[in-house]
Amino acid sequence: MFPLSLELRGRRVLVVGGGRIAARRVRDLLAAGARIDLVAPELCPELAELGERIGWQAREFRDNDLAGAWLVHVATGDQVVDARVARLAEEHRIFCVAAGAHRTGTASVPAHTSVELPDTRVQLAVSSADPRRSVAIRNRIAGTLASDPGDLRPQREHPGWVALVGGGPGDDGLLTRRGVQLLATADVVVVDRLAPHGVLADLPDEVEVIDVGKTPGHHPVPQHEINALLVEHAQQGRGVVRLKGGDPFVLGRGEEERAACQAAGVRVEVVPGISSAIAVPAAAGIPVTSRGVSRGFTVVTGHEELAEVPSRSDHTVVVLMGVKGLARTARTLIAGGRAADCPVAIVERGCTPQQRVTVAPLDRIAEFATERGVTSPAVVVIGEVVRLGPDWSEAYPDGRGADIPAILTPQGETA
Repeated sequence: MFPLSLELRGRRVLVVGGGRIAARRVRDLLAAGARIDLVAPELCPELAELGERIGWQAREFRDNDLAGAWLVHVATGDQVVDARVARLAEEHRIFCVAAGAHRTGTASVPAHTSVELPDTRVQLAVSSADPRRSVAIRNRIAGTLASDPGDLRPQREHPGWVALVGGGPGDDGLLTRRGVQLLATADVVVVDRLAPHGVLADLPDEVEVIDVGKTPGHHPVPQHEINALLVEHAQQGRGVVRLKGGDPFVLGRGEEERAACQAAGVRVEVVPGISSAIAVPAAAGIPVTSRGVSRGFTVVTGHEELAEVPSRSDHTVVVLMGVKGLARTARTLIAGGRAADCPVAIVERGCTPQQRVTVAPLDRIAEFATERGVTSPAVVVIGEVVRLGPDWSEAYPDGRGADIPAILTPQGETA
């Protein structure tokens, strides 16, 4: 078979058959812009819900149905009927896909999918004598492009673009497939301190990596300069990935960067990431909500005023960038009505092999964090949900938090 792509926009395609096989093909044909005429006594639910998008004739196939068709797809479930339609289509010199009698058809549809790159959409199509093998090969190729695409940067000039990519909470494997694809096409990567730096090792040598990482109290590259960097490189026709930790729109100043690009007329895409506010507690076995324990949660930074945060026992507070101001946070929450013995967990370097957890009551957490040398990056979880995690029950068998807190590794070994 000769591989070929067809331009079907606005052209009539005849579909004979109203079952699920026909439904899959009709959706593909509609996506390609084809004008569908369908002949079948009955329609399966998937076709029926398309309504006026298809011209349905509720009857058996007639010879004159072929008139004016550019392409025919037949899948009636009756091989005799399918073969007849295919034979008549050939006589009229109309290519025909015969799903129920493929050996008699004059065209075939490969196993196909598409992969989005920053400047284009790549179509993948695989054909073989065995349709199941074609699907397996297609899935493997698509999976490889998503997880390990290599150097897919365009080898031509292209309009510059910026992608704000959330890198997740720490583990390189928690970067999304879309993030991996964009990194593989980037000319420049502007990276934060908490982004997954391991993925940078796979970039080609010619990709420029700019580290704008911030540490507590030390911001070597101010935010307005980061914004200007993104715009400058994109306006030079380069593809720019802004690789950030967690999610770019969860206390990550991603909106400021998006707005700066938009104001400069630069095409910008936002790729959500797994937020450390939820993922890091989960990695420590602590849900931020749980039926009968916590009905909601608030995410704040340690730099913010906490007096307005709900003080109810069924509300979880998650504090990012909160190690330095932990004592002030505890005093503010207690003054606002939060119980002094409310359980607290500090998860350092979450979702990495170096993760460790410190637990203590709210009125003692700052003291023990200092004694244990807790450092950022860390996520602080305040609320009754902390009792559901394995570290609290191991450190405080009585459940009250009266004992000295322990620091535990993810494997439950006392550090």
